[in-house]
Amino acid sequence: MTWIPWAMVWLRVILCPVIVLGAKRGWDGKWLGVIVLLALVDDIYDGVLARRWGCDTPAIRLADSVADTIFYLGVAAALWVREPQVLRGNWHLLATLGTLEVTRYAFDFWKFGKGASYHSYLAKAWGLVMGVGVIGVLSFGGPREMIWVSLLVGVVTNCEGLAMSLMLPRWRNDVETLAAAWRLRGEMIRQS
Repeated sequence: MTWIPWAMVWLRVILCPVIVLGAKRGWDGKWLGVIVLLALVDDIYDGVLARRWGCDTPAIRLADSVADTIFYLGVAAALWVREPQVLRGNWHLLATLGTLEVTRYAFDFWKFGKGASYHSYLAKAWGLVMGVGVIGVLSFGGPREMIWVSLLVGVVTNCEGLAMSLMLPRWRNDVETLAAAWRLRGEMIRQS
């Protein structure tokens, strides 16, 4: 059973080119929304099942974070194909988010030798807001404001992740809040 959470992580990676291809081929937006919903449910339950079956390792948590990034890059490409005005209208936030994502990944690799995998409450909320916004736009033609909200929450989430990485002396996965990161920092320093 421990292979199932890994398969679920890989499913999101596979869905990345599928959603882009679907957008390019003119699939009905409701099918694109179903792909996003499938990825969202998959993202929620891969961690639930991994914890239940005792295979919730740092490796799978890191792979989960990478798969999320890959999938949502595909979603951004699908949005660009289907609704480019939504992304053009939010280009400042999109550029800020992209810059923060790249900066955070680069900093994490420089400091820890691998990407962060915090899975904070804010990051989970971002995933839900992003999923709802993208499904709404692709499947029903709106509300386009949810993309703006999603990008804004993404910027705040990346700032939180960068702050956690600055705070923590060693890599750690599943850090729920900045306060939890601060407590972990104290524990890590005392253990040194």
